[in-house]
Amino acid sequence: MKEKGPAGRRPDRFLVEDFQPAYRDLLASGELARRAEAARRELQECRACPRDCGIDRAAGRVGVCRSGVRALVASAFPHHGEEAVLSGRRGSGTIFFSLCNLHCVFCQNHELSQQPDGELLDAEELAGLMLRLQEWGCHNINLVTPEHVVPQVVLAVNEAAMRGLSLPIVYNTSGYDALGSLRLLDGLVDVYMPDFKFWKAETARRLAKARDYPERARQAIREMHRQVGDLRCGADGLARRGLLVRHLVLPGHLDETESILNWLAGEISPDTFVNVMGQYRPAYRVGRVLRDGTIRYADIARRPSLTELAAAAAAARRAGLWRLDGVA
Repeated sequence: MKEKGPAGRRPDRFLVEDFQPAYRDLLASGELARRAEAARRELQECRACPRDCGIDRAAGRVGVCRSGVRALVASAFPHHGEEAVLSGRRGSGTIFFSLCNLHCVFCQNHELSQQPDGELLDAEELAGLMLRLQEWGCHNINLVTPEHVVPQVVLAVNEAAMRGLSLPIVYNTSGYDALGSLRLLDGLVDVYMPDFKFWKAETARRLAKARDYPERARQAIREMHRQVGDLRCGADGLARRGLLVRHLVLPGHLDETESILNWLAGEISPDTFVNVMGQYRPAYRVGRVLRDGTIRYADIARRPSLTELAAAAAAARRAGLWRLDGVA
């Protein structure tokens, strides 16, 4: 990715020449082992995500996410369909975790996010998976939907680092993250890639069963940016460290799109790398016809129009954002 910045902004300041994953320093100092111990304690009274269940996962109990002491992994492979700054030529080493702490009615991956499908892996097995993706030549380790398995991720990265892992860690999240978990990940994650789905609490309640999502997402993105700053890439155009935000344009919700983009530019940074995504389509519970003939979630039972997508792109530029991917 060769960026061209607006007047007065130098894209070359987002270039990284010498890079080492942040967790290598934590490993050398012994801090990574201390984080692993904290992660084990976290499993005994789980506060990994904003659901704040407080249950003892180490004893086999489960909360809202229905995940226990081991992480449920749906798949792992070199992904060539992520943003170009992640996929490169050899793919992003994605590990898709099953289940989710959100219940988005339009989820296009609902078979994974809402169903306990996959293989249960302990920390050593998850570390082995990371190392295998490294052996396959992937550019990074991309943890998809990890909000509810942060303790397991910390344990696995500690194990993998001791066994030679040296790729950037990408934390690919819905944005519904607990500050405690993010602080546990401080210095361990290189690239944060959160969604910012909804601006209004009522929209979040209706479409994701999480009224507090907007405030939690704002808190999380602030903390992520504090830790890693704006996205920086190597000379090869691949992401090394920083924040990359995704926003999916929902039909009929352009006011929320504009509010989110204005907030990112004004409260985080106008240099925030943002993917304004236009691939929404009705899925999962959206568009189902009930017995009385009514359509579930009829207001979003269509794709966004070309006019709406163009308006979203214009809103991003109007907000002052310039490091844009997707429809923008």
